[in-house]
Amino acid sequence: MAGVCTAVLEDLSTVPLVALNMTVRKKLGLHLNPRTVVAADWTNVAEAMGFSYLEILNYQAAPNPILRVLDDWQAGSTEATVGKLLSILEEVERNDVVEDLRPLMEEDVRKFHKSLKKKAVRPLQVPEVDSCVPRTPEMSGLTLEDDPEGSPELFDAFICYCKSDISFVHEMIRELEQTDYRLKLCVFDRNVLPGSCVWTITSELIERRCKRMVVVISDEYIESDACDFQTKFALSLSPGARNKRLIPVVYKSMTKQFPRILSFLTVCDYTNPYTQTWFWERLARALSLP
Repeated sequence: MAGVCTAVLEDLSTVPLVALNMTVRKKLGLHLNPRTVVAADWTNVAEAMGFSYLEILNYQAAPNPILRVLDDWQAGSTEATVGKLLSILEEVERNDVVEDLRPLMEEDVRKFHKSLKKKAVRPLQVPEVDSCVPRTPEMSGLTLEDDPEGSPELFDAFICYCKSDISFVHEMIRELEQTDYRLKLCVFDRNVLPGSCVWTITSELIERRCKRMVVVISDEYIESDACDFQTKFALSLSPGARNKRLIPVVYKSMTKQFPRILSFLTVCDYTNPYTQTWFWERLARALSLP
């Protein structure tokens, strides 16, 4: 049985924690949030994750401490994987939690992989129709300014947005590209050449071409499969996820709840009249960091 368990942990050791949905996270809270003297609780799990005594004290004020711990661990550690979480639960001798939640976790992981494969599937077409040698996406020309014989086009930020928010994206282009900031934004509908697999190109741009990612948050964003894929892909990059700064931007009022997956990040809020004066400067400086 131990051999099987070890094999399962190894299989899950490369799956980012973002794969776990809210159902699993809430069940973890039911198991670990109650403080007890007879079993390890969320504080023991947080300590095993590497959080300090003072950090754990601060988490005590949260209404759901383990959710905060998981969000911050996911954002700040390259070890934040599903397999590592199971390993920590076994380390603190909470095998009851492992036995209860492992099937749900494995189902989440299966769905996560299925989603990535479905969205990254290539179109049914012949990749090459002449005698040219195979070309990588970096050399075949993804964007308008790509030079097939030279270096790929690079950007300061990838803009994750919904079609309905395009007017704000145009304003972002005016304020950040056409001013003294002189930043270079990757706007899919403007910069990307048509005719290639959307998911493959998006992954390439986020991971290798763009230093940052601006996420335009709106009610429409919450419902967008494309935005969901882009955000989760950027968060799942390891170790790049620690360096690729994601910047959520809210430019209009929302009726839906702000996405929890981004709740640990500082928001650039255009709707706040008290900070609107500094909005573009703050965003530009965040995108200009080395």
